[in-house]
Amino acid sequence: MGDDPQFSVTLSFIKAAETKELMALYKDAGWWDENCQNDPQFLHHVVKNSALFVGAFCEKKMIGMGRALSDLVSDAYIQDVTVLQAYRTRGVGKKIIEKLITGLKDHGVDWIGLIAEPDTRSFYENLGFQELAGHIPYRLKD
Repeated sequence: MGDDPQFSVTLSFIKAAETKELMALYKDAGWWDENCQNDPQFLHHVVKNSALFVGAFCEKKMIGMGRALSDLVSDAYIQDVTVLQAYRTRGVGKKIIEKLITGLKDHGVDWIGLIAEPDTRSFYENLGFQELAGHIPYRLKD
């Protein structure tokens, strides 16, 4: 994967992961609030309760992840796709997305969406995603 012949990554669908590794990914992505009162154990539910959760591993260390929320029948949303910064630009994120898409299609899911951060537009467009014209994402106010 990438230009480094020594670099080898394994992708797997998982239902459990080490809290320490999940926290490292969330922190590295800027998604973890140290002031948050949440118990880090909620991360186990994130993995277990996702329709599909992909872990990317290099020498048994989790270096990336992505998940899909879905009924595994019709629609799915991909979210929380990240790769540790030290391993980016090697194609790991692309492989995570491709594995999620394949897994969802294997279940017969025919509508796959996501909400991307603005600076990731070309990444997702290169993977076949396009802006959902005529739609606006909404979030319930706190």
